[in-house]
Amino acid sequence: MVSFRQLEYLVAVADHLHFRRASEACNVSQPALSAQIQQLEAGLGAQLLERSQRKVLLTAIGRDVVQRARGVLTEMELLKDSVREQAAPLTGAMRLGVIPTVGPYVLPALLPRVRTEFPRMELYLREEKTADLVAHLRAGEIDLALLALPIAGDDLQSYPLFDDPFVLAMPVGDPLVRRRRIKETEVAERPLLLLDDGHCLRDQALQICAAHGSSNVSDFSATSLNTLVQMVANGLGVTLMPSLALEIELRADSGLAFRRFEDPQPSRQIGLLWRRSSRRKPDFHAFAEVIGQQVSSGAVLGAKAF
Repeated sequence: MVSFRQLEYLVAVADHLHFRRASEACNVSQPALSAQIQQLEAGLGAQLLERSQRKVLLTAIGRDVVQRARGVLTEMELLKDSVREQAAPLTGAMRLGVIPTVGPYVLPALLPRVRTEFPRMELYLREEKTADLVAHLRAGEIDLALLALPIAGDDLQSYPLFDDPFVLAMPVGDPLVRRRRIKETEVAERPLLLLDDGHCLRDQALQICAAHGSSNVSDFSATSLNTLVQMVANGLGVTLMPSLALEIELRADSGLAFRRFEDPQPSRQIGLLWRRSSRRKPDFHAFAEVIGQQVSSGAVLGAKAF
């Protein structure tokens, strides 16, 4: 008899093509996961995976079963959502995805309030780049994503929360520090440091620069905002920093200076994203209200004014 757990384990192996990483993602031991997959193959009477010491591959039948398993698991989540819809708001498990350029600056203020106001909710967090979060959302592996909008897709529904203006980050010795506001065209005069490919913040910065004919992008790139500001402090160039990050990244000994742009200031829009088919919309709206209250109180957007 096929179980939902076996289908979950199979999908995890298909996603990672590695038994150890799949078992870690499922929070189960590798032998237990392997045993469940073997039972699934025995129950279906078909080989779903090709195993070797170095890699795991899906058989043709395995690919078809994985596709169908994803549909079954999504339907099961819809069934659970339907039951939760009749329960108290924000109870049970909530799987939240968040991008790396938002999570560290929003969650520390948000999570204590969520635990206080909704003690019956179990919040599970997953921090990944935008494209990965959207894929997990569509696959039913997370319920909700906190990221930069817009995200294309008729199957998805977004809820804008707040605008996050960009500022120019530069070494303290840069002549632009004497200016109160910066023109966007002035970014072109200096090497621009950005995050690695795959970060939406990189794409947003490139769009801003392209609008003003700037292509002076440095060959250096960083994996995180913290690494990026260290590179700026060491004189390798300048970067566009979201205001959301200033409270943490702007330290007295950082060697950095930040200046806002002239109006209209370039910005990104932060919001929530969920599947349009989800039945947990009341939960998502309640969660959005909590974030909105944090923003209004200044607990989330702690950026200093210039």
